[in-house]
Amino acid sequence: MVNLTFGEKTGKVVVYFILVVLSVLCLFPFLYVVAVSLTPESEVLRKGVVIIPETVTWAGYREVFFSQGIGQAYKVTLFRTLVGTALNMLFTVIAAYPLSKKYLPGRGPFLMFIVFTMMFSGGLIPSYLLIRSLHLLDTPWVLVVPHLISAFNLVIIKGFFEQLPGEIEESARVDGASEMQSLWKIILPLSMPVMATVSLFYAVGHWNSYFDAIVYINKTSLMPLQVVLRNILLNVQSQSADVGAGTEHVSTIALQMAAVVVTTVPILVVYPFLQKHFTKGVLLGSIKG
Repeated sequence: MVNLTFGEKTGKVVVYFILVVLSVLCLFPFLYVVAVSLTPESEVLRKGVVIIPETVTWAGYREVFFSQGIGQAYKVTLFRTLVGTALNMLFTVIAAYPLSKKYLPGRGPFLMFIVFTMMFSGGLIPSYLLIRSLHLLDTPWVLVVPHLISAFNLVIIKGFFEQLPGEIEESARVDGASEMQSLWKIILPLSMPVMATVSLFYAVGHWNSYFDAIVYINKTSLMPLQVVLRNILLNVQSQSADVGAGTEHVSTIALQMAAVVVTTVPILVVYPFLQKHFTKGVLLGSIKG
């Protein structure tokens, strides 16, 4: 057993104290959101900051879960997140793998065009005209197809592929493996950290997106969860402005916080399973450009 000096013990205590303080500061906003979502509006207005509510109310969650269309909205969001992330990873890997090869003809111009899209875009109106010409308006695929490849994520995966020893693929070719076999059986199994990291990036992006649905979709049955929750909140705000004094209505503050909890918890449940790959995947994928 290693005997620590007084200075080393003091240093460890200070480090752990700082980590505890930072953990509490990071956890406090989420605890506040959960507490306010369960607290009557009168108590929130009286206290200002609520961590442990005196009176618990589930009115905000009832308004969210029993509102018309919330089940369909969850289905649309799950479809977008699961199918969209799978297609994102498929197309991003297919594009990143050849671009990681320095012998690819035209590799430089291709990379330049890809990086160019990270800084400049065509704008909303040209994008809308393109989506309309592709007949994707008011279809669930409009939530997936325009976002198939992220240039940022492609660069991360490409950089990770470049870190892998080239001798591994050379030995596979000697054994008769094709490029696709090398990618599927050798490269991807070695790239699980970056695959998990980028998958999380894509999934969180799909889960939180709402603006494209507002622009490209008119059918209420195709609206994702975030848009439906926004509409519920606007309706409650309008109703609370019209009710008279002493009339019971759903607290706008509680509903806002309940909506935040409903949209955040699914990602929080998934994140711990991918967290161990997260830092390693980002760092290894960003060493080389």
